[in-house]
Amino acid sequence: MSVPFVLLSIIYIAVCLGLVTVILMQKKRSAGGLGAVTGGMSDSQTYWDKNKGRSLEGALEKYSKILGAVFMILSLVLCLVR
Repeated sequence: MSVPFVLLSIIYIAVCLGLVTVILMQKKRSAGGLGAVTGGMSDSQTYWDKNKGRSLEGALEKYSKILGAVFMILSLVLCLVR
């Protein structure tokens, strides 16, 4: 095993643990049924829905997207390095 592979593997494990932690910290979303899929629930936005980006839930969602992208990129890089 080469040094870059070992370093990338350590970073990969840290990203995996961070991704699991961030996902488990998010609140459970209730299913809105067929109305939510077709857009029937779109007119019931509250203050918290409009300012979601500034809340903890919005930050956790943003971090989960970022960590998910890093996870996929590291997966591809580790396959190529090996």
